[in-house]
Amino acid sequence: MKSSKLFYLLVGASAVVGCKTKNITTAEVKKERPNIIFIMSDDHAYQAISAYDTTLIQTPNIDRIAKEGMLFINATVTNSICAPSRAVILTGKHSHINGKIDNLSHFDTTNVTFPQILQKAGYQTAMFGKLHFGNNPKGFDEFKILPGQGDYYNPKFITQKGDTIIEGYVTDITTDLTLDWMKHRRDPNKPFMLMYLHKAPHRAWLPSEKYYKEFTQKTFPLPETLFDDYKTRGIAAKSAEMGILKHMSLINDNKLTPATVKELNIEQWSQLGESLYTLNAKQRAKWDAVYGPINEDFKKRYPTMNDSTLTVWKYQRYLQDYLGTIASVDENVGRVLDYLDEEKLADNTIVVYTSDQGFYLGEHGWFDKRFMYNESFKTPLLIKWPNQIKPGITEDEMVQNLDFAQTFLEIAGVTAPKDMQGESLVPLLTGNKAVWDRDAVYYHYYEYPAEHAVKRHYGIATKEYKIIHFYHDVNEWELYDRLNDPKEVNNVINDPKYAQVVTEMKQKLQETRKKYKDSEELDRKYIESYN
Repeated sequence: MKSSKLFYLLVGASAVVGCKTKNITTAEVKKERPNIIFIMSDDHAYQAISAYDTTLIQTPNIDRIAKEGMLFINATVTNSICAPSRAVILTGKHSHINGKIDNLSHFDTTNVTFPQILQKAGYQTAMFGKLHFGNNPKGFDEFKILPGQGDYYNPKFITQKGDTIIEGYVTDITTDLTLDWMKHRRDPNKPFMLMYLHKAPHRAWLPSEKYYKEFTQKTFPLPETLFDDYKTRGIAAKSAEMGILKHMSLINDNKLTPATVKELNIEQWSQLGESLYTLNAKQRAKWDAVYGPINEDFKKRYPTMNDSTLTVWKYQRYLQDYLGTIASVDENVGRVLDYLDEEKLADNTIVVYTSDQGFYLGEHGWFDKRFMYNESFKTPLLIKWPNQIKPGITEDEMVQNLDFAQTFLEIAGVTAPKDMQGESLVPLLTGNKAVWDRDAVYYHYYEYPAEHAVKRHYGIATKEYKIIHFYHDVNEWELYDRLNDPKEVNNVINDPKYAQVVTEMKQKLQETRKKYKDSEELDRKYIESYN
């Protein structure tokens, strides 16, 4: 029996065709449907979760999700940038279909989202934290969201009753709001779908007090490709403006003060005042007590630094703050998991942990995301679903954030709209892997010319290979052997040994673009609309 039929048996008369929902007749049937908690952080690199890699940080609470469920090691995104990724997740459609191609364009609110469908199907819905776009998300009974990027300290939240400022640290507050809803406003007679969305670890990486005290004392191993020279690649990698040495701000990112860089006669752009303006006097004093000595130490070191030693110093400062924000995320995920256990909700709740994309932690000398290279293309994905997922499973199939909408709808016993483009993960989650037939995933990045100067490109990846086409003001191709070159330092597009692979991958790329209704015509359309 296919898994979708199994869920229809559980749900009975709750099937939905498109967005038309039949009434569910009994509370008992409603209770059969699993609760869904979707946890997403912002820019959380998979290599900064110890279930994937213990080199940089321990994340025991996030790891619990994998230990009690499934760890996906080939989970990817369709467009590695914040707001478009969220639009893909909500709609189950690629960026060129839902229209949210970059952080700058507006989200078309006529798009139907999976929370709207679940709400109509009888789910109680709530969202807390960072949505990134839109001030009135559809399909939610209650929401408290950050405006835009939001603030780390004493953040403002948008609510159905108006804006409010809450004193404290954003990761703790987002969790407080989430737990408060579950404790006091959750309807026990309905299944719920809860989106618990963290701002961290988004730039400019401002940790809570206890973690910046701890993490500023740590030293981290250097990535093997920190000093990558991109010698086999074309213009795109060489011209991107996301290098730790040249493009990471000593002020905004590394937390030197404007006075320090002025004293040392270093030219730097600064937004640090904007990042820290929400601190009250007591909070600022604690901040200065830790970061003040870092400034003084840098003044002593800088006169003897060269490009290499400055890169290493900036990398260490970057990792200290970035990972410090993740420590808070992990702590707070633990609070939510503990609550589910204590209230005996865990057995009927599917918990998903992911990020809106991956992130570079010094690999290839970079920070940020955007490229189709692994560190930003791949995203963490950990799912637990008691009595359905066998605990401790690692899954290597090619899955995407495109698949979440259909997955949640199938879990709820709801038929997904036909225009959604993903595939439900339920067969993989429930051990029915034989029906999974995807062998390649599609990627398309649009935000150029813009911040970080990463050129437009599209491509596909299989388990074995990845082919990328950079276009617009360049015409460059790259091919990577994912099994023999996992760090992606050797572009083999012109290697005669791979000539047949190139031919096959280019053909497969064209077929995949056609499958997902992307085209050169749409490429031109989005270039023209950008100007």
